[in-house]
Amino acid sequence: MSAGEVWSRLRNVRLVPFTLSIVVATLMFPLRTIRWQYLLRLEGEALPFIPLWHATAIGFMSTNLLPARAGEFARAYAARRLTGVRFTTAFASIAVERVLDGITLVAALVVAIWAGGFGGDTAVSEDRTLGSVVRGAGFMFLLLLIVALAVVHWPRLAIDVTGAASRRILPDRWSRGLTAAVEGLVSGLDVLRSPRRFAAAVFWSLVVWIAGAASFWLGMLAFELDVPWSAALMLQSLLAFGIAIQFSPGFFGQWEALCRIALPPLYGVSVGATVSFALGFHLGGFIPITLLGLWSLSRAHLHLADLRRGGLQDEDGVEQGSRA
Repeated sequence: MSAGEVWSRLRNVRLVPFTLSIVVATLMFPLRTIRWQYLLRLEGEALPFIPLWHATAIGFMSTNLLPARAGEFARAYAARRLTGVRFTTAFASIAVERVLDGITLVAALVVAIWAGGFGGDTAVSEDRTLGSVVRGAGFMFLLLLIVALAVVHWPRLAIDVTGAASRRILPDRWSRGLTAAVEGLVSGLDVLRSPRRFAAAVFWSLVVWIAGAASFWLGMLAFELDVPWSAALMLQSLLAFGIAIQFSPGFFGQWEALCRIALPPLYGVSVGATVSFALGFHLGGFIPITLLGLWSLSRAHLHLADLRRGGLQDEDGVEQGSRA
């Protein structure tokens, strides 16, 4: 592989499918916002789309520009400022969203393995097989869902245990703050009490990730990768699990490395074609939501510095924003 080869492939990308892939990838964010309306409530009422859209765009923009998954905290903080919902409640709803994402992606990975004719012992790295990824991720997300269901059905127990334990080891002010935070987290898990809302959230999770797979498939067509449709499901799932821990803003470096780990050994794609696709598709998805998030940030009268420290502020001391 040479830089010249990568640049040549980038210059000769098929513009129609590439443009469609970026449009569909960007569409995932308003779809996420629709799902978030089912997950997050303020005093039992659904929150309006526009402020939640701004919070979503701000959160994913922050993930692109800040390290260490700061976007999750920024998104909850923006929702707090724009809707008045508690930070911990918003953050818990995002945690439920991530569990639903994980379960959906495990199912997509199973479909990709079956459709691609792979065995569970197919290696994706020196020490990992496709089967181990499915088993590990499936067990983790199922366990998290069970814990969340237990907490939401026995909330008083979770709050009382937290309060009793914290009073033994923390100053009174910190203990009260921690107990209040747990109450907010329990409130954010409220969607698990309602079969109708939970079913709607599961449905929109499927819609979000089907759209994501479609954007990957269109991107593969744009770069003329000779792979089956199931490769889009496979790569999307492996990337999502691989970037669960963020090492760099925007996942640059991680994303490209994971593509190189997955596409050449599983589908026989050349390294040059893989790197070209990884760079082009990554940048194509990175730019729109980053610009949209910066625009939403200005609309919300917030700054990146606010987002860095927002999740650490005392909830009672955070000024409520308008429902912009």
